[in-house]
Formats: sequence, structure tokens, C-alpha cells
Amino acid sequence: QVQLVESGGDMVQPGGSLRLSCAASGLNIFRLYVMGWYRQAPGKQRELVATITSDSSTNYSDSVKGRFTISRDNAKKTVFLQMNSLKPEDTAVYYCYAKLIGMGPYWGQGTQVTVSS
Repeated sequence: QVQLVESGGDMVQPGGSLRLSCAASGLNIFRLYVMGWYRQAPGKQRELVATITSDSSTNYSDSVKGRFTISRDNAKKTVFLQMNSLKPEDTAVYYCYAKLIGMGPYWGQGTQVTVSS
């Protein structure tokens, strides 16, 4: 059974930082999976934040480029999202994502990030 468990969500002030983690289990050959983060704000559709491939190529939405960094630790089957210079518009539930050709996509349960003064 595949499980993606996110952690690290919190409430922070604008300009602050958070680091999200996503621990994966049940994914055979984790290192081959494309991993990513999506987010969904109230009343809005879920949107891509960042992805990282098996060879650690990364892709970011324009809204987070230069502020967020996605990384992975294949030995620990974990993917991270370092979020700096947070803005109120970054407030959302952040979801971890895993996809391999013919497998998934798989989603975590989400972790809440709130940016507010």
C-alpha cells in the first residue's frame, strides 16, 4: 500500500520560512518516481508548485521560482520543499505527489501552510 505522509506545515509571518517533508512508503524503486508538491487554496483549483525527477531535474511554478526549493533523499524515501520569503498568497494545503510511468499518481493527505501577520 502506497502512503505519502506530509509534515512541516505551520503558520508563519510574511517573509518567513518553512520546510515541508513527504515520507513515502510502499513505492517500489522510489528513486525512479517523479515527486512533486501541489497546493490548493480555499476556493481555488489545485496547482503545481514544484516537481523533481529521478535524475533530480526540477521544475517550479512561476509564482514560487527563486523562493522555493524542492529536493529528495532517495535513501530515506523522502522529498522536501524548502519555502523562503513566504507570502500570504502562499497560504494553502500542500500535497505531496508521486508518479511513475504506469503507476499512480499517488497523493498525500496534505499539510496546511498559513502565511499571515
